[in-house]
Amino acid sequence: MAGRGSHALRGPAYRASEWTAERLLKRKGDRTVSVVIPARDEEATVAAVVERIRADFVRPDGGGLVDEVVVIDSDSTDDTARVARAAGAQVFSAKEIRAELGSVAGKGEALWKSQLVTTGDLLVFVDADLVDWGTHFVTGLLAPLLVDDDVQLVKAVYDRPMIDATGREEETGGRVTELVARPWLALHRPGLAGIVQPLSGEWAIRREAFASYAVPVGYGVEIAALVDTFDRFGSAGIAQVDLGRRTHRHHRHDTLGLMAVQVLAAADRRRGAVVPGDEVRDATVELTQYTRGQSGFEPRVTAVATGERPPAAFLRMPSPESR
Repeated sequence: MAGRGSHALRGPAYRASEWTAERLLKRKGDRTVSVVIPARDEEATVAAVVERIRADFVRPDGGGLVDEVVVIDSDSTDDTARVARAAGAQVFSAKEIRAELGSVAGKGEALWKSQLVTTGDLLVFVDADLVDWGTHFVTGLLAPLLVDDDVQLVKAVYDRPMIDATGREEETGGRVTELVARPWLALHRPGLAGIVQPLSGEWAIRREAFASYAVPVGYGVEIAALVDTFDRFGSAGIAQVDLGRRTHRHHRHDTLGLMAVQVLAAADRRRGAVVPGDEVRDATVELTQYTRGQSGFEPRVTAVATGERPPAAFLRMPSPESR
């Protein structure tokens, strides 16, 4: 694998503050850009994310830095889809995109399916629950792809304070990163030790590269894309950009267990060769957790989705009759 023999990455080489939309627009050329926002029950924040990105980067004549803003709605039970559409996004239901391929709940599924409804040569993924952020997230993530042809994947780096249910700032986030992702990388991909936030939800990638990867359906999507890019392109294929600060909501420790299973499943699969076409979409692992009840500690078993989708480049186009 190319990445195993490559020099380790040494921290962020880019700062978002160094790049304006005007500077990047001069470098864009004929390449197109899609901003993709996966969302599940994010009616409180998704509209503001869409509106700010469109206001800063989308032009009515199509000559802006961003060509399309797409929200992939993952079975929301609130008004996420409606408010995102009202804010100006193209909105697609994940389960309705190529319905003949079936549907699985999960962030990775939304990102995988986004490839089937977007057109950009460059894909920028931005979470829908952003609270304290700026549209420099988009310019920062795009810059390395537009100025360095070797870069395939751009990972965000930021300070990560957490906000509790009352709006109070808590400890710095990143528990799954520190307890799961970083130890695994130290053991199995030490060349990625310089990646500050391997699980950051904001990242950008060339469509051609992403379309060649198998994609975990859940929260393993970020570490999978990171490892796959390193193994194929080496350290030169990955860039990091300092975005400053990103505030997000607190997650209960028991829900982090579900995320950790998906991250480990995706990473462990990449200890060997990932064989395109060998992915199992509906694979699950049972995670047993315990809570104290009337009779003592009682088990709670959750089926965690650990399947993967095949590379989008391998998909057959639907027949005219099924479209």
